[in-house]
Amino acid sequence: MNEYDFLTAFNKPWSLVSASDYPLLEAKRPAAVLICLFLSGGKLHVLFTQRASHLKHHAGQISFPGGKAEKTDVDLVATAYREAQEEIGLDPQHLRLLGRLGVYRTVSRFAVLPVVSIYDKPLNVDTDLIIDENEVANVFSVPLAYLMEVENYYIETVIRNKTSFPVYFIPFEQRMIWGATAGILAQLQKHIGTHF
Repeated sequence: MNEYDFLTAFNKPWSLVSASDYPLLEAKRPAAVLICLFLSGGKLHVLFTQRASHLKHHAGQISFPGGKAEKTDVDLVATAYREAQEEIGLDPQHLRLLGRLGVYRTVSRFAVLPVVSIYDKPLNVDTDLIIDENEVANVFSVPLAYLMEVENYYIETVIRNKTSFPVYFIPFEQRMIWGATAGILAQLQKHIGTHF
């Protein structure tokens, strides 16, 4: 999938507004994540981080660069860009905003804005990034086309407090993307998949 294909599908009218990984009435902690697209071999890829194993929350899990909003952030796009720069050294000057997804509410009551941007500079994830080892164990990428194929998603229904909700899983090579990260991707896949 190249940039033209993605934008053609992404810019169609949206039917999805927001989603959550648990049916919450409210989520009051603003945060943002960066869905960073970049070209590799003529095709778009998505950048992921694996969280450091010593972290108190979500240790070792696959995630997008991102985190909670700070008072100094102009908006949530700035939050996503700042966090990406702090975590993996991604230069915000080379990020071009493509759009935003609906807010994703997490069980920890974060209201996460997924920010979709493309990195307009050649990027080698093995050599061009500066990883903050206090937060990130490693960085890798997945072809966007793989993430837009519904057959690559597995869903487990979880019941909590007599309410059922889906938990998404996306296996890729030796890794498993799941939880809020997979839920956000499922939101994107549902939209793109209907137009691509």
